[in-house]
Amino acid sequence: MPSYRSGRQSEDIRRELTAILRTVKDPRVTGLISIVRVEVSGDMSHAQVYVSSMDGIDSAKNAVKGLTSAAGYMRRELGMALRLRCVPELHFIADDSIEYSAGIAKTLADLKKEREARGEVEG
Repeated sequence: MPSYRSGRQSEDIRRELTAILRTVKDPRVTGLISIVRVEVSGDMSHAQVYVSSMDGIDSAKNAVKGLTSAAGYMRRELGMALRLRCVPELHFIADDSIEYSAGIAKTLADLKKEREARGEVEG
């Protein structure tokens, strides 16, 4: 029988970390930083947190350095918010998914403008 507990915990952790992210005062954590997804280990002792930035992968890597130094603060806040028995260790990983999806959206918008310029009708 499959267990949905880790999926629920991952989503709860992602939601709370997103709120906690706004209170981090590290200067490296600036701009539009987003937590894309969280993967929790089977025993709930480790969590991989994927962080993305609208400014690109370099900004995300810089934010990961700041978040790694603030991991203790974030774990404490997470434990108080979720009341977990064992708060997982947070491992931050830079991800370029926001930049990638913005590029796809721009390409689709350009194609749409091109079709409209040629007079093609969408069907």
